[in-house]
Amino acid sequence: MIKKIIKDNLINSRPYNSIMSAAFLITVAGLASRILGLLRDRLLASTFGAGDTLDVYYAAFRVPDLIYNLLILGALSAAFIPLFTGLISNKKEKEAQNLASGIMNLAIIAIVFLSLILAWLSPQLMKLITPGFSPAKMKVVVTFTRIMFLSPLFLGISGVFSGILTSYKRFFVYSLAPIFYNFGIIIGVVFFVRFWGPIGLAWGVVFGAFLHMLVQYPAAHRLGFRQSWSFWKYLSDKDVRRVFKLMIPRTMGIAVNQVNLFVITIFASTLASGSLAVFSFAQNLQSVPLGIFGISFAIAVFPTLSALASKKDDQQLIKTFSQTFRQILFFVIPISVFIIILRAQIVRVVLGAGKFSWEDTTLTFQCLGIFALSLFAQSVIPLLARVFYARHNTKTPFYVAIAAEAVNIVTVLLLIGKYQILSLAIAFSLASIIQMFLLLFILRLEFEKLDDRRIVESISKIALATFFGGLTIQLFKFLIAKIINLNTFLGVFAQLSLSIIAGGAIFLLVSYLMKSEEFISFKTSLTKKIFKGKKIFPKEDTSGVSGVL
Repeated sequence: MIKKIIKDNLINSRPYNSIMSAAFLITVAGLASRILGLLRDRLLASTFGAGDTLDVYYAAFRVPDLIYNLLILGALSAAFIPLFTGLISNKKEKEAQNLASGIMNLAIIAIVFLSLILAWLSPQLMKLITPGFSPAKMKVVVTFTRIMFLSPLFLGISGVFSGILTSYKRFFVYSLAPIFYNFGIIIGVVFFVRFWGPIGLAWGVVFGAFLHMLVQYPAAHRLGFRQSWSFWKYLSDKDVRRVFKLMIPRTMGIAVNQVNLFVITIFASTLASGSLAVFSFAQNLQSVPLGIFGISFAIAVFPTLSALASKKDDQQLIKTFSQTFRQILFFVIPISVFIIILRAQIVRVVLGAGKFSWEDTTLTFQCLGIFALSLFAQSVIPLLARVFYARHNTKTPFYVAIAAEAVNIVTVLLLIGKYQILSLAIAFSLASIIQMFLLLFILRLEFEKLDDRRIVESISKIALATFFGGLTIQLFKFLIAKIINLNTFLGVFAQLSLSIIAGGAIFLLVSYLMKSEEFISFKTSLTKKIFKGKKIFPKEDTSGVSGVL
């Protein structure tokens, strides 16, 4: 069994033509990655606490991440994947590989050039980004930042491999990359720190980025990728130039999101020590369901949306969007409510150890509860944006991102004096909700229909099932508190796990009784995956809109 899985997915790199199948695979791998991420955060919290070291660690990510997000993420998500998918769909394999090689060339040159300049300017940059840091703290954050400038190079190369794999619907190896990235960071926390001190955290990030690249190379190579260093040849390639044309608005949109992170870092640096660490811990916790469901489904459906858009099949595109949109909400809405009810228990179980104090715990679960209020919006924004990208419209998400960021900054300025670190979470959540509704509204204007009736009907059923599931969790939480000692890790873990099991069971039961379409789809997919039964959905055309798991 294991040998077959390795042969089909790692060596032969088997394609996944079903959206649900691909999403299921990415979700499972995402869950493994997020579990490692939680382990990483627990190790960081217990080793260093929410203090100066972790403030420096999270602040040092900002500029290196900016390079990767602007140069690679913008090009891939908005331009490279739709164009690459279009080429291979039209049997233009040579042109597709030339496009990949050209983007790789330009990405490496641009990343190395910018990294060297910004590493040199790090002292000045970090004074702008972390104005509240002391001189000693500033010196350390500059050192961390310069080391981390190695990571965008590895992630940039890996990003091109990721684009190739997702375009060919080879999601298995692509899904392994984040797991290896987190594993590398954990190696840094456990081993590098032991030998080199806190600076080992920065080297752990670099090692994780290297593993992220390394695990994807064999599969990309097997699909035909061959790197050619003819820089000027690819600079004149019409497909490469088209990628640049399409990526400009997307890159500007990512720049707006990066401004959001810089705003958070700037304000957090002026607050009490550990504020940035608290915010980052809470954001990492709420990003677990966001990554597992919101981003996984968006990634899985993107090649299909791109193929349908290239065929101008709006009817099937809307149907695919609606199914994915409703399936994401089916998972995320109940999880959001469960997180709000159990936020204190989640933080105590995941982070409550070692030097992570009760005050740190309180601030973190308060931020987590605020983030959870907007989790539904954060989870569907990646899907909404990809519908626009699939249609080669990168401007609309950019304009919407600007509007959302304006809301974020104004809200922080109005609230930070009274609510301190909580104001950052409030502003982030409010901006996310506004961004989602604006994207949905504009998308609705571009189509005659957006499957509105089914979306409203599904959300109503999900909300009702969530109400009963949340009520069950609240009852179990108090009942368990009366019979179990909550002053121990095992006591809190029992309260958390038993409450979630009970609430989740009731949610699924009510969904079953109401014949929720999303529940039926989930149940059918899960059954098929486990028991390998007969085909449930007939496999359609190469668009990959349907198919078996």
